[in-house]
This record gives sequence, C-alpha cells and structure tokens, in this order.
Amino acid sequence: MKIVIGLGNPGVRYKDTRHNVGFKVLDVLAERLGVAFSQEKYGGLVARTTRRDAPLLLVKPLTFMNNSGDCVARVVRYTEADLGDVLIVSDDVNLPLGKLRFRKGGSAGGHNGLKSIIERLGTDEFPRLRMGVGLDKNGNDDLVQHVLGPFTIEEKMHRDEAVGRAVEAVLIYLDEGIGRAMNTFN
Repeated sequence: MKIVIGLGNPGVRYKDTRHNVGFKVLDVLAERLGVAFSQEKYGGLVARTTRRDAPLLLVKPLTFMNNSGDCVARVVRYTEADLGDVLIVSDDVNLPLGKLRFRKGGSAGGHNGLKSIIERLGTDEFPRLRMGVGLDKNGNDDLVQHVLGPFTIEEKMHRDEAVGRAVEAVLIYLDEGIGRAMNTFN
C-alpha cells in the first residue's frame, strides 16, 4: 500500500493559506484520480483508490498542522505501512514560491508539522515532497502570519502551476519511486 499525506489546517479560514498547499495538492490529486475525501478516519479525511493495481490511500490530517504527527502515526500504525511508502506533502518557506523538492528523509527544517511527525514516528526517515511558498517579501518577520496568510493574486497563479507540477511529481513517485521523482523534480 502507498500512502500520500498532505499537510494543512482544517477549516475554511485556512483553505487558501500557504500552510495548506499540502491539502491543495491532495485535492487536485484526488480529483485527477477520480476519488473524493468521503471518509473520516485516523484523525483525517481519507480517500481510497488503486494505482497500478496497488492500494493507494490519500490522507488530509484534521489535527491541525502542529499535531500532524498524531494522524500520521495512526495511519502508519493501523495500516502497518512501511515508512518508505508514506509520502508527506508540505509547504516550505525556505524554498522559493513554486519550487519542489523531494527528500528521502531528514530534519523538520523548522516546519512544525514535520517536527510533530518525526516526534510521533520516532524517526525522520520517511519521504517527503516540499513545495516552496517563499518568505515574506514585504520584510514582515512574523513567520506564523506569513504561512497562515493568503497568497496574493499573482502568487496564486504560481501556486496553482506548482500544485499541478506537484501532482505530476507525486504520480511519478507512486509509479517509478522516489529516486526517479528526485531526479525529475529536484
């Protein structure tokens, strides 16, 4: 079984924020695969399908970003998934807007959602796809305000393009593995 988990915050208030690009990628991926998030399980919204005759589980945690590890740990425990088959999709302020970066593992890089996952799983050895949302260009040092803020109209165009590329990246990851995905999108 392959599992793709997109990080974000539940609720209308956070829908179009920088922190919710993981949710956005999963929404577009689910639409492309012809499935819907119709079930609540593991502390998240779940969509099930198959990809190349293998089960595929898409998950959007409802635990809020800083507690994403609660949902991810439940998914891993109850599905008995191998961590190498669990891809986490998240935002990254340290990458320029729209830049994609796959990693096989590594630190949280200051991301509280990834930090929570690492703490709950007891390891940082799981694949992730980080999507750049950039730093605040207006000189505002309030990182929380930045990641919980909406994209500008101009930024939304770049975000939407990047979300499309991220969906393609996830599909290559699912079909050909992380090595191929890294070589193609990093």
